[in-house]
Amino acid sequence: MARLTKNQKAALSKIEAGKAYSLKEAAALVKEITTTKFDASVDIDVRLGVDPRKANQMVRGIATLPHGTGKTVRVLVLCTPDKEEEAKAAGADYVGLDDYISKIEGGWTDVDIIITMPSVMAKVGKLGRILGPRNLMPNPKTGTVTTEVGKAVTDVKGGKIDFKVDKTGIIHTSVGKVSFDADKIYDNALEVLQTLSRLKPSAAKGTYFKSIHISSTMSPGIHIETKSVAGI
Repeated sequence: MARLTKNQKAALSKIEAGKAYSLKEAAALVKEITTTKFDASVDIDVRLGVDPRKANQMVRGIATLPHGTGKTVRVLVLCTPDKEEEAKAAGADYVGLDDYISKIEGGWTDVDIIITMPSVMAKVGKLGRILGPRNLMPNPKTGTVTTEVGKAVTDVKGGKIDFKVDKTGIIHTSVGKVSFDADKIYDNALEVLQTLSRLKPSAAKGTYFKSIHISSTMSPGIHIETKSVAGI
């Protein structure tokens, strides 16, 4: 087992062993236990009572964080020429079609989100083997395949995130940065949890929220008392 650093020991000492914290408490505590010199991400991990191997228990959705992600999101819009100005005006970092498809085929994937249109999905679909493993493939369910490319760019730049349960039944997503006020971390985390609650599959039986933890980059996880979360 790796030796704990002085900072790691100090962070652990602030977390009461065996205690489940309220979401409000955890949002404040995660700031206290973060010792990184950079502005670390704050992440939430939710273990759900679902079997992701069954199609009727897959949980996937989108949420718009009220205070944004705190991250600079690089957006590529693959669209027809008549939509290029709309995408640029909304703040897209890269706009085009065939030239960017060629770049991606050559191995370029230096973006965070790709937005495209239904009419060009035949071309974009061929990039699935490259984009799929990197979670960059546009999907109508997450609003990244749309005719309203400008609105889609505005949404993702403004804090819209998408998430998907992994094969072990866990949702992992970022809810901000440690530089955020505790109230903003709380609001963002609450939005994700309430969205997950609305997405509960009818086929899921028993306890839906198995466990909730919040942490920052390299910090210990803080166990959250499920009953403390409003609206789930």
